[in-house]
Formats: sequence, structure tokens, C-alpha cells
Amino acid sequence: MVFGSSIITSTRGNLPLQKTLDLANLFLGNADKSTDPEIILALCYETEISLSQAKKIAKKTNVESMNGSIAAAYRGLSDLLDKHGYRDEAAAFCKKIEKWG
Repeated sequence: MVFGSSIITSTRGNLPLQKTLDLANLFLGNADKSTDPEIILALCYETEISLSQAKKIAKKTNVESMNGSIAAAYRGLSDLLDKHGYRDEAAAFCKKIEKWG
């Protein structure tokens, strides 16, 4: 396996806030372009992980100026999930939006 953990490790935890948010939006944009339900869910999962990391960084660094961007990404994730019939999951993200919007 070329990308085994002994060769390349994830740096997601070391990314600054803006890059973590950029990564979330990249996953979300690719999920929106896909037509494969399994790929869409996998990319939505990666979006959620990146947004969770962004929230942690924002809280830790007290960077409130990014709250609107985090909320917008959660809105995009919620809308995408709703569009594909995952209404309960979309509703759960709407609750997160209330905290960050």
C-alpha cells in the first residue's frame, strides 16, 4: 500500500484555521459534483471532520471572525444532505449552524 500510515501521515490536525476550512469546502464542493451516493456520503463525512477541526481551532484561538464561514460551510453540508434525502442528518447540522451563524 503506497499511502500506508508509515509513509504519509495526515496533517489535517496541524493545518491553520483557514486551510482547514478550505479543505472542508473542497470536500463539500466535490461531494456536490458527484453523482455516486457512496462518494457523496464519504465526502460529506470528510467535510464534517474538517469542520469539527475548524471549530476546535476557532475556539482555541478565539478567532470569532471565521464563525460566519464555518456556519456557511455547515449550511452547505446541510443543504447537500437534504438534497440527497438525508433529512435527519441535515436537520442535525442546522442545529450546529445556529451556534455558528
